Amino acid sequence: MTRVIHTGDTHIGYRQYHSPERRADFLDAFERVVADAVDTDADTVVHAGDLFHDRRPDLPDLLGVLSALRTLDDADIPFLAVVGNHESTRGGQWLDLFESMGLATRLGDQPTVVGDTAFYGLDHVPESRRDALDYEFAPHDADVAVLVSHGLFEPFAYADWDTEEVLRESTVDFDAVLLGDNHAPDTVQVEGAWVTYCGSTERASAGERDPRGYNLVRLGADADDGDDPVDIRRRTLETRPFVFVDVELGEGEGLDRVRDRVRERDVADAVVIVRVTGDGEPIAPAAVEEFAAERGALIARVTDRREVEAKTELSVSFADPDEAVRERIGDLGLSEAAREVDDVVRGDLPDSNVRDEVNRRIETRFDEDDPAENAETGDGADAADGVDAGDGTEVDTAVDSDSGADEDADTDGEAIPDDPDDDGQLTLGDSR
Repeated sequence: MTRVIHTGDTHIGYRQYHSPERRADFLDAFERVVADAVDTDADTVVHAGDLFHDRRPDLPDLLGVLSALRTLDDADIPFLAVVGNHESTRGGQWLDLFESMGLATRLGDQPTVVGDTAFYGLDHVPESRRDALDYEFAPHDADVAVLVSHGLFEPFAYADWDTEEVLRESTVDFDAVLLGDNHAPDTVQVEGAWVTYCGSTERASAGERDPRGYNLVRLGADADDGDDPVDIRRRTLETRPFVFVDVELGEGEGLDRVRDRVRERDVADAVVIVRVTGDGEPIAPAAVEEFAAERGALIARVTDRREVEAKTELSVSFADPDEAVRERIGDLGLSEAAREVDDVVRGDLPDSNVRDEVNRRIETRFDEDDPAENAETGDGADAADGVDAGDGTEVDTAVDSDSGADEDADTDGEAIPDDPDDDGQLTLGDSR
């Protein structure tokens, strides 16, 4: 039997809410997974992509990951991984560097056998390039076969991968598919194979309310004391608390009511997310955030999207300002990509999510273009820098990789060779 810790979407280096403490939390969560692997004497740690949040991680994040990988190496626990959309580039990967140091194995179309299990990998592939995949995997002699990948697979939320097609077309019969990209953990059976998401190890958005964690997977004849060679169980991680305060304001209620609800909760060192609904009075989000900070909250954010209708005795007709803006944008003759950026900046995303979403939209477009069309920019770096995100920051939309995604579901990336084989198909193997 092979005992596997299946993790992914660790997003190390993510400075959520522009907070250095939150950035440290993401590395800390990964270190907890590594510590659990050593404590439980796991046979391997399998990472299903998005190890880093950015394709250009800072030195402290790199050193932290190297230290964790050395801990696994000292315990003789192999670290197997695929590349996700956040960290991927057209060229070399940080994962390749770790592999050259003997600290990791980048999974591909050749089997990596641990115990009685053969592991294969499929890096994140943008939707526009999937028709060229041939799903050719080398044969193995192990008892169990597992595919590790990063993407949004059916029948889970936001899916754009046909899981049944992948399993049918693959030249290896997989007993399990270990996935990353969807931050919500879940498990189903498809075409006789167990398909599972491990979820993220830290909350990358306010929408991720459930506890974070990873999967404990046992593979082999005795995995579940029955005929099924796959047993998947969930283990939660102790992470920084998020306190969600939902306040429905009745008529005449306002800031004092919101403060009372925050006062009822233990917010010390927590990220506090306040969501206001109802028919009450308008409130100033800054006043609520300041109150939570005085009570010891690390960070506080308020969402109040209620539409407050102005009451007047006069019957006055106003033009729709949003429609006026749309007409003006149309008059500017912007490119489709520029219009997408405008939609994101003026949309309903929280300010803290705008940067990642702009990156995702822009880099998806460059990724789906013919690389020859971008020859003047070399590997694409700095091809579209300096887009204003609308939150006071300047978005770096350099496109030397396929990274960036919204905080709830990442959807693009790239990790297979740019050049087709002689038969016109792209292989799933090592893209180095």
